[in-house]
Amino acid sequence: MDKQKILNSINRLSNNTLMQTLNIEFIDVTEDSLTAKMPVNSIVYQPFGILHGGATAALAETVGSCASALFVDTETSIVKGIDLNICHLKSVKEGFVYGIAKSIHKGRTIHLWEIKIFDDDKNLISICKLTNIVLDKK
Repeated sequence: MDKQKILNSINRLSNNTLMQTLNIEFIDVTEDSLTAKMPVNSIVYQPFGILHGGATAALAETVGSCASALFVDTETSIVKGIDLNICHLKSVKEGFVYGIAKSIHKGRTIHLWEIKIFDDDKNLISICKLTNIVLDKK
């Protein structure tokens, strides 16, 4: 596995997408996980000056969906998120948040991921479960 090649490839796919708008960057990949980071600033704030839960959910779904895509043939298959559950545990005002997706189940058509969101101090911010479906491209 060429880690840097994989990261460069998935970061290029973010151009002209929500991921680019939110400045999400993939920073690590292993045999069983994918990690991305997102800056916490006014772009992702809710009105009280803290990280918006929807931005956190976007980070979680992004890293979990991209993790699934690493395990399928994207020439013939497409990955779609079909269920996202997220529990917010702590707020963040600045710095970065990091989403780490780890596989719970990788079947032929259903993938289940646990995504933990941490801040710069490694505090758990949110915990998420994402279910993806793998479909044939038409």
